[in-house]
Amino acid sequence: MGEVMAMATRPTKFVVDDKGRKKAVLLDIKEYSRLLHRVEELEDALDLDEAVKTSSGFRRYEEIREELRREGRL
Repeated sequence: MGEVMAMATRPTKFVVDDKGRKKAVLLDIKEYSRLLHRVEELEDALDLDEAVKTSSGFRRYEEIREELRREGRL
C-alpha cells in the first residue's frame, strides 16, 4: 500500500493532443514495472477465487505429489 501512496504523490505526466486533451500517461519504468506486477498479482488472486468457486473438491499436495511419482511424472 505504501508504494501506491508514493505513486499518488508524484506529479502525473500526460501526453496531450493539439487541443490539449489528455491522450496518454507517461510512467517511469520502475513505476510501470510496479504497476504491472500489482496487476499480475490481482489477476492471480482472481484466478484463485474462480478456481475455488468452481472446484468440486481439493486434494492435498502430498497426495498429488505421490500420484505423480507413481506415474513416473515427477
